[in-house]
Amino acid sequence: MDLTFFGAAGEVTGSCARVHHAGGMFLVDCGMFQGGRDATRKNLQALDFDLREVDFVILTHAHLDHSGLVPRLVSLGYRGKIYATAATVDLLGVMLLDSAHIQEKEAEWAVRNNRRKNVRHGWSTAPLYTVNQALESLASLHKVAYDEEIVPHSAVRCRFRDAGHILGSAIIEIDVETAGTSRRLVFSGDLGRPMRPVLRDPVKILRADYLCIESTYGNRSHRPIEATESELVHVLRDTLEQRRGNVIIPAFAVGRTQEVIFVLADLVRAGKIPRLEVVVDSPMASAVTKLTLQYDELWDEETRSLLVWIRAHPERISVRFVQDVEDSIALNAQASGLVIISASGMCEAGRIRHHLKYNVGRSECSIVICGFQAAGTLGRRLVDGARTITLFGESIAVRAQVHTIGGLSAHADQSGLLEWLGHIEEAPRRTFVVHGEQEASSAFADALGSRLHWAGITIPSTGQTYALD
Repeated sequence: MDLTFFGAAGEVTGSCARVHHAGGMFLVDCGMFQGGRDATRKNLQALDFDLREVDFVILTHAHLDHSGLVPRLVSLGYRGKIYATAATVDLLGVMLLDSAHIQEKEAEWAVRNNRRKNVRHGWSTAPLYTVNQALESLASLHKVAYDEEIVPHSAVRCRFRDAGHILGSAIIEIDVETAGTSRRLVFSGDLGRPMRPVLRDPVKILRADYLCIESTYGNRSHRPIEATESELVHVLRDTLEQRRGNVIIPAFAVGRTQEVIFVLADLVRAGKIPRLEVVVDSPMASAVTKLTLQYDELWDEETRSLLVWIRAHPERISVRFVQDVEDSIALNAQASGLVIISASGMCEAGRIRHHLKYNVGRSECSIVICGFQAAGTLGRRLVDGARTITLFGESIAVRAQVHTIGGLSAHADQSGLLEWLGHIEEAPRRTFVVHGEQEASSAFADALGSRLHWAGITIPSTGQTYALD
């Protein structure tokens, strides 16, 4: 048996791993590369192997860096099943269509504005996949319940365990029979933080012969939630009450938007902020929030009670979802008093770029970054202190205050990851540290050796195949 990584190795995005065993082959995740000038090239070159040999595909969750190439997989000829939790399948019905729509629009823009440059450099202006191709790919998705054992191949048994990262996110346990021996592979996917709002804590795993563990925040610790809330309260009151501006929050439509809404509501309920007017300007986030409400059995108890309070106190917190483009544009005329949550979370596409255009140049406003920003993205440039940014071909001076509030991250930090791993009763035969930039993965690999005393730790390289003896 061997394991090949096609992404998320030495970087965060592009998650895709291929397991080849005596009886066949399967993939875990099929994610897009995001951020940086090479993302388009990497996405076009991804899946460059014989897809007819792939027996099935497993998805850990719906974030596009884990699932965004599913339509391309199907359009290139894959005809097998793609397994995911029920919530993930429902989310992908929204997210993949939105992704395809954005790509079609960006391709149209490239044709209009860069035709000569594209022809000169040999660049393609075609979208990675179309809305129709995204729609067609949805038929390949098959729902699986948490903790249910499935047998997608005569030699393979799988279980999806709650990862607590976003709605439907899963840790995958895979038992493979090969040469008369059973070996267990565990893919952590993205692990959520324990004790954070909305979702349940990640399920503890007791055994893994081979482990792929994420390391997005493998080199750092998140601020305590109390300190995070205090900082957020300061930003909100200073911006809305003192400087009379708007607070702009780029947020992933799945998971982060819903969590931010509940955090803000909890601050109002506790009396730390008198009232808030929150606008969620993202059609996808609106659809995802509706799905989140439908899957309330996946919530923690505190979130259930908070939702009851929100519904009973509309005068304290107003949460408005914007769908129409005209209503979105109208927000630009309101110079103060709003908390605007919009996608994409890394500021690479979507309506958030318009809200940044109208607010980032105003000293009375604040930009709150509350999620991981991949290298090369606009969000990362803001975090790194860029003095000017370019939006829609226009250079804009950054005069708004930019706050990075990492305590709202949906990823476990180093201590959270180590605590989760500490429940594995015996060190895996081999551990692959993935889903992290090189510095984060290296620091976490060192922590695994020094803190847990594990051996056989590898930071894989993209395209490299590793034997699982």
